[in-house]
Amino acid sequence: MSDQVPTVSVSDVPADAPLLDVRELDEWTAGHAPAARHLPMSELAGRMGEVPTDDPLFVVCHSGGRSGRVVAYLAQQGFPAVNVAGGMQDWAASGRDVITDDGSAPRIA
Repeated sequence: MSDQVPTVSVSDVPADAPLLDVRELDEWTAGHAPAARHLPMSELAGRMGEVPTDDPLFVVCHSGGRSGRVVAYLAQQGFPAVNVAGGMQDWAASGRDVITDDGSAPRIA
């Protein structure tokens, strides 16, 4: 059995792709992708009804580790999820938009 999960680089994520950010609240608050939906990994099991059903669903975290575990879990539940390698670190480094909800300067925490 393989432990590999479907993974793409930030450059392969379409601009209008459905994005699920699984970082914790403090990380999300510091800066996130404009169209991302927030659902922390620590709350996922209890909030499965809130997981978007987009096909594919791109999942992102800080660097790709947590999102990889979430993608593996979602795949077991029948969701067509894809891990974003490098996470929000690579997202920001590649020049993709990062925003905050309060208008402060975004950063990847």
